[in-house]
Amino acid sequence: MANLATTRLSSKGQVVIPEDIRNQLKLKSVSRFVVVGKDDVIILKTITPPAMTEFDPLVSEARKQAKKAGLTPADISAAVKKVRRRK
Repeated sequence: MANLATTRLSSKGQVVIPEDIRNQLKLKSVSRFVVVGKDDVIILKTITPPAMTEFDPLVSEARKQAKKAGLTPADISAAVKKVRRRK
């Protein structure tokens, strides 16, 4: 069952998540959220980084597609450098 509590908005636009809810959800000071608001409802959804093992199938497929397209490691390095220069 959901834990209920009240809080308020500070003058700086900050909202404190009550300690018992932070503990229950194992939230840390570095936790990140997506914020969705509509009418009088605000939803905070934690953003959980994917596990490294979730990347393995993606990397494998990307390598297959790169090989099929004739890309070399040098091509990939050049593309990465080009994108990094845009910042």
